[in-house]
Amino acid sequence: MNAPRTEGWEGRLSAAPPPARRLGGLRVWQNNQAWLTPLLLLVLPVGLFGLLIITPIVQSIWISFYDWDGTGPATWVGLSNYAELFSDPQFYTSLKNNVIWLVLFLLAPVFGLALALFLNQALPEMRLVKSIFFIPLVLAHVIIGVVFTWFYDPTFGLLAILFNWLGLEPLAILSDEHFVTFGIIAAALWSQIAFCLVLFLAGLSQLDQELIAAGRMDGAAGWSLLRHIVLPQLRSVSFVASIITVIMSLRNFDMIAVMTQGGPYGSSTVLAYQMYDATIFSYRAGYGAAIATVLFAIMSVYIAWFLWHTLRREARGG
Repeated sequence: MNAPRTEGWEGRLSAAPPPARRLGGLRVWQNNQAWLTPLLLLVLPVGLFGLLIITPIVQSIWISFYDWDGTGPATWVGLSNYAELFSDPQFYTSLKNNVIWLVLFLLAPVFGLALALFLNQALPEMRLVKSIFFIPLVLAHVIIGVVFTWFYDPTFGLLAILFNWLGLEPLAILSDEHFVTFGIIAAALWSQIAFCLVLFLAGLSQLDQELIAAGRMDGAAGWSLLRHIVLPQLRSVSFVASIITVIMSLRNFDMIAVMTQGGPYGSSTVLAYQMYDATIFSYRAGYGAAIATVLFAIMSVYIAWFLWHTLRREARGG
């Protein structure tokens, strides 16, 4: 009769895996840490970007090929939504207004830089002046829209009071199809200029003062100092301000919704508001998705061109 088998500490030691095998995973991590660490850190943000940005874009493009009211069954219609869109006069009115928004909104970085240069002075009273210029930045666009609606009112608005003081007939800007878009853009620019102002003030605080002092010693002053020494150091800030301004000009919606709802007679509508109107009020989610896809394509093409032009200019050294 065989005796029961027992294992002492010698058996357990011999059955344990060798140290090299147990530490194999750790050694792999140490040997590949240079690329594994950034890969693991990028998994979450890239996953969120794909879930929250890429997926809705793909879904919106896919929906644009359907006739769908947003709740019921969807019917495949192919390119019919796009054919209807490109034959709709309202689309070209909205597109024209988007171009006007884009051109005039590009004044925001220019005025923001000018104000930043003016406010970037070591004077005690400048703190109060800066806080006044920062007010539009902390106000919601809805509030700004309401305030400017009162400002433009032809009966009791400040603009009407000014016209009466000058002996002129008050102009109903928001009711005139020729001036309404420019009135809304002026209200939106008030906020966007403040945003660009903050960006350029931050950029001016990071300037290389030794380089500026060297330029002054070489005789640079005024415009030559600004052009050859200050502006090159603000190139990255100018790039960010321009890109964000372009995006805001093409996707602006809340100002129009508050001030005119696209009126009068659709003359102030832009593509973003036309998409909202078609989807929410006309129950045409597929048609609204087609408008959104066209707007996304316009933004992508313009931003890609802007990036290419900027990178090409930097590669040539200026």
